[in-house]
Amino acid sequence: MTNRLFPSGHATHPQWRMAAALVLAQLKAQMAQPGFARSPSLGLLYITDHYAADARELLAFMEQELPDVKGWSGTVGVGVAGNNVEYFDEPALSVMLCDLPPDQWRIFSGIAPPPRAGSGDWETRFALVHADQETPDLIEVLYELASRTTSQYLFGGLSASRGAHVQFALDRLRNIGRKVHADEDDSGVLRGGLSGVAFSPAVQWVSRVTHGCRPIGPWSIVTAVHENLVLELDGVPALDVLLETLNVSLQGDTQLAIEAVRATQAGLLDVGQPEPRSAGFLNAATRVRHIVGLDATRRGVALAESVEQGSLLAFCQRNTKAARADLMRVCAEIREELSPVEDFLPAHGNAPDPDLLPDQWSTSRQILGAVYVSCSARGGLFFGGANAEMQIVRRALGDVPLTGFFAGGEIAAHRLCGYTGVLTVFVDDVPVP
Repeated sequence: MTNRLFPSGHATHPQWRMAAALVLAQLKAQMAQPGFARSPSLGLLYITDHYAADARELLAFMEQELPDVKGWSGTVGVGVAGNNVEYFDEPALSVMLCDLPPDQWRIFSGIAPPPRAGSGDWETRFALVHADQETPDLIEVLYELASRTTSQYLFGGLSASRGAHVQFALDRLRNIGRKVHADEDDSGVLRGGLSGVAFSPAVQWVSRVTHGCRPIGPWSIVTAVHENLVLELDGVPALDVLLETLNVSLQGDTQLAIEAVRATQAGLLDVGQPEPRSAGFLNAATRVRHIVGLDATRRGVALAESVEQGSLLAFCQRNTKAARADLMRVCAEIREELSPVEDFLPAHGNAPDPDLLPDQWSTSRQILGAVYVSCSARGGLFFGGANAEMQIVRRALGDVPLTGFFAGGEIAAHRLCGYTGVLTVFVDDVPVP
């Protein structure tokens, strides 16, 4: 990699051409500045659904204005994100140009998936994924796609739109998104299925998941279950555990109990997964699912997902204060992971030991750009005000290039999440003198 920041830009305007022109002005100004990439090869493009009907023309315009960008990937959201800003329910777009050599990335789609790990010359380390929520067997598809990576890690989200659920998938170098047969679409704009970018092992990244809710009770083992109906937790009827956790009753006036249950979700961990280390928080392996019903006869709690016996479950509630704290926590974890490696620092000062080779000096990792995919139910006023979520990220990570969108579901590892934010940063090593 190059130690050059990824140019990024964002804008809102009723006319997409004006918004695109504003973004292009930002990108070209940055590419002329020292410290920014001058000829990035990969573009990430996110639009709000106000521009969905014009997606083909918008992508063609960006291609024309940025001919050195060889690949484009992205999708539509009910909102888009940029550095320190969120655009919700208004026409907007957000772009970041990644300065990665073309041999370190591959655009893929459902009809042109990345190769399986170990099956050829190209090796996928991790992948950015955009998917349509109507994709058949989506959970299984994500598992299969993750198996094609050596890290088993995907990040991204589901398109979210009140109109067309479009995706961008165009690779000039490898003819992805270009017409091969006469009856094929050559616009680079897809509808349905999934698409994204596969990255090689040469690309360094750090990714974390933050949740919009926190446990309100202890973790329990699912000791009896029938499909999605959890019957027992630690041998106690699941409904009794839920009611005790919420301190409500189904006897007499049930309205209070119903309202409390509606405000509650269930956090799930697969069999064998340990409880989160940070007390009061969920971890990246946790799936948060809605409670969709109560069975008073069998004293069970029905969830919006089939549950395996032996899984861990904790009841959770959405909480603005908890969401803010958890977002700051994951940003702090990223910063900590980017801190200098101290193994080769001399004990007597900051100067490197002259007997050590330069590649043995202590190194720090610089953020070149970031992608943030957040749940559409998290943005806006949930964090306390307009732009509040992205302001937290900026205060924690600094003034780094960033793009992203507000999704109908978030993708982390091989899982489909909800009420989460997935923050992924591209990094490069910087020697510490």
